[in-house]
Amino acid sequence: MSVQERKERERAARERLILATAREIAEEQGWDAVTTRRLSERIEYSQPVLYSHFRGKREIIGAVALEGAAEMAAALRAATSAAEGPRARVTALARAYLDFAARNPAVYDAMFRLDGGLAFAVEDTPEPLKDAFSALLESLEEVAGDGVHPGLFTEVFWAALHGMATLARAGRLPPQDAERRTELLVDRLAVL
Repeated sequence: MSVQERKERERAARERLILATAREIAEEQGWDAVTTRRLSERIEYSQPVLYSHFRGKREIIGAVALEGAAEMAAALRAATSAAEGPRARVTALARAYLDFAARNPAVYDAMFRLDGGLAFAVEDTPEPLKDAFSALLESLEEVAGDGVHPGLFTEVFWAALHGMATLARAGRLPPQDAERRTELLVDRLAVL
């Protein structure tokens, strides 16, 4: 292995460590607790080393959002691949989405609530974000209904899931009705 290859591997490992640590701090204490000072103390690298990877917290949030989008897409596809039939796929999709949001609140915030400097719904949207939307679209396009644009239907269904995830996390929805809410969403929006 060349010196250059070793340095690239070490750099990639440091970057993974920075992001993993940022996620850990954010999940434990919230994104306000993620500072370059706290990160540098926790990973035992100087702040200039952090800045050699990310120009600041905004870029860290964006990188976490991209990781989260890839993880969410994988979770959605795994859940829907095991389901048979449109209703089962859409129900599995909804449950997997809501479960991902509940299990990864800081990552979910990085993806959809915080400014990570990422462009959504435009030509230069990063691939992981496009792929996460595609993971939704793959199961929803077959239940959009006649004359309904599958992309628009997916946006509406996604918005409903996002609203449910956000309101549940804020304690605005009774947790005992979560499954009934999911069933109602599937029954009322999807053409099965």
